Amino acid sequence: MSESNTPGETPTEDMSLDDLREEIRMIDHDIVELIARRTYVADTIAQVKAEQGLPTTDESQEQAVMDRAGANAEKYDVESNLVKAIFRLLIELNKVEQRENR
Repeated sequence: MSESNTPGETPTEDMSLDDLREEIRMIDHDIVELIARRTYVADTIAQVKAEQGLPTTDESQEQAVMDRAGANAEKYDVESNLVKAIFRLLIELNKVEQRENR
């Protein structure tokens, strides 16, 4: 992950608009990279589930992911419902891919 400012670190008051936009560009890159990594791991989980004859959907695991997402949102003072909505999309993406690969 790139060395970027996180809440509570370096103030952004001294950064130009171009600097701030570059910071957003780097963060966006990191987000996409993390989504790709998450998708790869989820695909691997799908393979393990298929080998073990387990169902694609695990509601208790999905709830644990949502609970973690909400807790992390609160930790960083980000709107919890927004973060949970993003994670719901990630979970749905992985479920669709898991079903397609079975």
